[in-house]
Amino acid sequence: MRGSERLSVVVTRRLPDAVENRMKDLFDVQLRDPDTQMSRDELASAMRQADVLVPSLGDHIDATLLAQAGERLKLIANYGAGVDHIDVTSARQRGILVSNTPGVVTEDTADMAMALILAITRRIPEGQAVMQAGTWQGWAPTAFMGGRVGGRRLGIIGMGRIGQAVARRANAFGMQVHYHNRKRLRPEIEAETQATYWESLDQMVSRMDVISINCPHTPSTFHLMNARRLKLLKPSAVIVNTSRGEVIDENALTRMLRAGEIAGAGLDVYERGSEINPRLRELPNVVLLPHMGSATLEARTEMGEKVIINIKTFADGHRPPDLVVPGML
Repeated sequence: MRGSERLSVVVTRRLPDAVENRMKDLFDVQLRDPDTQMSRDELASAMRQADVLVPSLGDHIDATLLAQAGERLKLIANYGAGVDHIDVTSARQRGILVSNTPGVVTEDTADMAMALILAITRRIPEGQAVMQAGTWQGWAPTAFMGGRVGGRRLGIIGMGRIGQAVARRANAFGMQVHYHNRKRLRPEIEAETQATYWESLDQMVSRMDVISINCPHTPSTFHLMNARRLKLLKPSAVIVNTSRGEVIDENALTRMLRAGEIAGAGLDVYERGSEINPRLRELPNVVLLPHMGSATLEARTEMGEKVIINIKTFADGHRPPDLVVPGML
């Protein structure tokens, strides 16, 4: 930071009012208005004029874009926990630090995962569609029969903060919790979450009634649920994803749902971002949400507060508390 001059901060999307107002108090901030995604040219321009860039999930900051950044940019304070849209290694090679906002979306995302499980197994969207269309003819003994959640086997893929939060909710609903993770949890965490560890992902998914995706997108998890592994699911099984769309082979999932080889799916994220396979929209046994997992005022405000803390700590000459280290994602 140059003397007493305030940091120049560029924010790529609109943030909650409280966050933007706080940024105005602390920094020389350029806010985004209207709330539309920046083009690559706009991102490049922002990176040349700012000390700090505050991007979000839709901003793909790769090595080519980073090469256009000027000498001024020193911190990319990402608004969000996931940073797979940022080439962190290339940024560090150029002397640009990257921070994120971990931990604040845990409970809200776990709520959404549980909501999707209930929506699919109890056929809530189908019932709502009938009511909104005004075609309901009254109660009938065999209408809209779903399945009981209690007693079902839930297989959680990725048992980090969010996976564990999903497990606690599933326990309250009487589900049997199982999990697969890169590393087995400590015994006390397994006891607290009442979760059974499976070293083999193939064996786990073949025996579950519900699969919940809660792992990050990395090279090793891209299409982790590929066509071969999806075929291991029981025809009565359902799958929900509140993590990253790239973890599931979306085309393979769509084919199997249409063929009745998987009973249903609840998706909050998609392999190609906002470009959703149109055949998914036609299916009554699929719930599609517009990436709403962290969409609570509380979570989005806390995310902004973490961004501010990271920037302010950096401005004071210290390491941002949520610094992302290449190779440690």
